[in-house]
Amino acid sequence: MEVCPLDYRYGSDAMRELFSEVGRLKRMLEVEAALARAQAQLGMVPAAAAEAITEAARSGRVTAERVSELEAEIKHDIMALVRALSEQCAEAGAYVHLGATSNDIIDTATALQLKEAWPHLERGVRAVRDELARLAAEHKGTLQIGRTHGQWALPTTFGLKMAVYALEMDRHLERLEQAYPRVVVGKFMGAVGTGAAMGPHALEVQRLVLEGLGLVVPIATLQTTQRDRHAELACILANIASSLEKFATEVRNLQRSEIAEVGEFFDPKKQVGSSTMAHKRNPISAENVCGLARVVRGMVVPAFENVPLWHERDLTNSSAERFTLSHSIVLTDYILGRSVRLFRQLQVHAERMRENLERAGPDVMAESVMMALVAKGMGRQDAHELIREASMRSAQRGGRALAEELMAEPGVAGRLTREELDRALDPRSYTGSAERIVDLALEQIGKH
Repeated sequence: MEVCPLDYRYGSDAMRELFSEVGRLKRMLEVEAALARAQAQLGMVPAAAAEAITEAARSGRVTAERVSELEAEIKHDIMALVRALSEQCAEAGAYVHLGATSNDIIDTATALQLKEAWPHLERGVRAVRDELARLAAEHKGTLQIGRTHGQWALPTTFGLKMAVYALEMDRHLERLEQAYPRVVVGKFMGAVGTGAAMGPHALEVQRLVLEGLGLVVPIATLQTTQRDRHAELACILANIASSLEKFATEVRNLQRSEIAEVGEFFDPKKQVGSSTMAHKRNPISAENVCGLARVVRGMVVPAFENVPLWHERDLTNSSAERFTLSHSIVLTDYILGRSVRLFRQLQVHAERMRENLERAGPDVMAESVMMALVAKGMGRQDAHELIREASMRSAQRGGRALAEELMAEPGVAGRLTREELDRALDPRSYTGSAERIVDLALEQIGKH
């Protein structure tokens, strides 16, 4: 019976295979084979034995079922793997796992999984970034009311919002690139990290194994790869997920019926919004991203709890790590893909944005008027208080009389003509450098 939703609901086929029981077994067997080949290269085991071990490891004859059967008997997962592989190697079985300890296999297999997962994560981040950048370019001049504290603030453009989001994803791409050599690291220095069982060839064995697998070679380890590396990845994934939740939350808020400035794609021919309210078009993709992002963030604490192991190692990290890395990566990859589709198909209602900006009324242009008065010699604080009082009076009269309230003030009428005031109250004249910022953002993204 399937219990984990990753098995039947969330995750791409590629990522589920990578972190499945069979996928992990495949990579642990590859590590065992890499060890034998490295030792054969150094004359520590016969070349024929390394060939036999490699053939058996890749043959598919070592099954998860057989490993589980042996583990149930001997109560040790890696020794069960070693015995299952040795059974398929005939005489060469005597050389399987020579000089190695469990975490040489476990941690190096984990590094292999991370190495294979990394391009998927980078592609996902880049794809979300590119969709946001496309929206930024298309809507760099699309007027929209900005909101702070959930209230109308100042005019902005939808393109600027998307450019800010695109740059955020660009930083995540940089974080992944910078973290790779610190995180995708194996180890092969045996129990307690001295390499004693490998004799004088220890460092060379480790180098040959890890470089042969395309992994980073550490300078020093204890019996395990140090878990600060995995904790860093957990934080990067949580950071990515948090950004995706932020973007999705903005979609959800802007799709609210009373705002209706954007909308998720909805297939009117087939899609059902509600089991009872047939008219509903719910932002289910954005909500799904938000919910799963919380799970990804939830993996950060156990990742950090796995860092302080006792002495050279203990086993407290083992069970937790069966959840943390696999679930974080599979879910992050999944919500990246869902976010790509969300923004690729996003419906942007520019006319509704203009309507909402008009509904906000002239009061949202208070800062613009203040700056115009300051330019005509009024002190900033005096201008702020004058406009604040006029805005409060205007709000009591339905929010449509601000210009009249201001022109009734001698301090305004003596400095601004009605034409100058109307220009200061025009939202189109007060988006500052928004469009130029979008261009700069797109230029930056184009370099990466």
